[in-house]
Amino acid sequence: MENGSMMKGVNQAATGAEQIHWRLGDLYAGVDDPRLTEDMRWADSAATRFAEVYRPGLGDLDAAQLATAMAQLEAVRQRIGRVGAFRYLSYVTHADQPAYGTALQAYEEAATAIQNRLIFFDIAWNAVADSRAESLLADPALAHWAHLLRNWRRYRDHLRSESEEQILSEKRVTGRALWERLFDETLTEMRFPLRGKQMTEQEVLTLLSDPDRELRRDAAESLSKGLEGRLHTLTTCFNAILADKALDDRLHRYPHWLSDRNLSNEISDKMVEALEQTVVGRYGLVARYYRLKAKLLNVSPLMDYDRYAPLPGGERRYDWTECQRIVLAAVTDFSPELGAIGRRFFDEGWIDAALAPGKRGGAFAHPVTPDVHPYLMVNYTGTVRDVMTVAHELGHGIHQYLAREQGHMNADTPLTTAETASVFGEMLTFEQLMREEQDPRRRLGLLCGKIEDTFATVFRQMAMHRFEEVMHGARRAEGELSKERLAELWMQTQTEQFADSIQFSPGYRWWWSYISHFIGSPGYVYAYAFGELLTLALIQRYRAAPADFVPGYIAMLKLGGSKAPAEVVAAAGIDLEDPEIWSRALDYMAGMVDEAEKLAEVR
Repeated sequence: MENGSMMKGVNQAATGAEQIHWRLGDLYAGVDDPRLTEDMRWADSAATRFAEVYRPGLGDLDAAQLATAMAQLEAVRQRIGRVGAFRYLSYVTHADQPAYGTALQAYEEAATAIQNRLIFFDIAWNAVADSRAESLLADPALAHWAHLLRNWRRYRDHLRSESEEQILSEKRVTGRALWERLFDETLTEMRFPLRGKQMTEQEVLTLLSDPDRELRRDAAESLSKGLEGRLHTLTTCFNAILADKALDDRLHRYPHWLSDRNLSNEISDKMVEALEQTVVGRYGLVARYYRLKAKLLNVSPLMDYDRYAPLPGGERRYDWTECQRIVLAAVTDFSPELGAIGRRFFDEGWIDAALAPGKRGGAFAHPVTPDVHPYLMVNYTGTVRDVMTVAHELGHGIHQYLAREQGHMNADTPLTTAETASVFGEMLTFEQLMREEQDPRRRLGLLCGKIEDTFATVFRQMAMHRFEEVMHGARRAEGELSKERLAELWMQTQTEQFADSIQFSPGYRWWWSYISHFIGSPGYVYAYAFGELLTLALIQRYRAAPADFVPGYIAMLKLGGSKAPAEVVAAAGIDLEDPEIWSRALDYMAGMVDEAEKLAEVR
């Protein structure tokens, strides 16, 4: 094992990321900063004044007056969002310390009370007659807000009365939000025994990519046993979230479990169905690749814990400095403008990369608010997959940074375009790694790693989407689901993509229980497949005409959520209405497998 990545077991080698913690001082001086309280008091007073001014006659406002109201509404929400970002970012790196969870809960309760005073605005705006609304939206004075206001009206059939919406909002704080917190804190505090050590969830998951097959097997078994031991709590969390969503959907008159997510993503049910059918129709590509991997690893059968194993002779580690150099070189080669933005994340303390007790697993980019800047969280251990994760989150961060010019309420993108810049950044970094690597074994290892990551983003996420679909359906039809029933649905939807190319260990049936998206963001995961395939379409356009593509791509990122997804990606030359877009992207993936098969022949 190169660079001493695992020394006779499970000791993590130093990567230089051990002291890489974000500096939240750009938000507030610390958890006791008096400005946290002052900002919430300001937002509370501003929301009260806003309601007093606009509740009596919002429907009578002209376009200029409505634009002024929107700017005031944005100011309140931005101030609340700034405090919330600090509380959340502080919590995810200290989830084992009750004081941080308590502070986050107190914030959410206070923020909900403030937001409840503003709910009237959505209801009053949706009560405006269509003809009057369209006349207002056509006025140049509302140009900045037109898309957002038009999009809000898509929810008019799903809104309850003001008092009912307030009750539902308050219910979330003491219901769903607490179940989410219990789920997060349960996984954060769990320790998985492995070869005499107590591993965190993130540490044991990292070992599933280790070159040592026995260590991978032991890590998988430790994860499975650890999850099984906490299934009572985790299953209860799942059932609570499933029941809560079913109730919300019924009260808001959504026809099915995914309706609200599709509305927020500004995408039709038919487009999601077409995406799913196209991806599932190419499941054979997954089995084809993993049969190749079994040969490359010289193992039979290929087990579930072998999926992300590096190829013999193809593995290596990357310290934090090298990761930074590679990722920034890739972005800068594409666009010096984007590279300069990316460098600020590393130089100015906008990234938290260290593994630490109490820190949540996984990775994310948080946009914070336009008057500050985004922050990135990763758990860096030095694998090539970690390098790609940094590239992914930096792509998000650059996107969020550029979209700030749209303002707080227009910057946020629907999930259909939110994953584009992140996946594009991964692809640029992969190409940078391939340019630098001359060893044919490592080149094949890099290619196989990229194929596996791409498959995980497209096929695995779609399989997880299908699990969510049957899980929500079963909860609504059958009532509370047992851990065995959830495991049955999990295996049913996960194994179909692999055919007979992989054999699953018994404990894999419990692995649904640690997927946080199912708890915190129901219906989220299909956006990964959407974003990956959309990005492959963008890559194809970039390779066809690099000089022409870059300005349009940057313009696309700057639009944020100010326009509909179809209009946003049109800036980069992509037609979302083209029925062949997904098939062509999947053909590109098939070409990657073709290349791997050819490289394997000449090893």
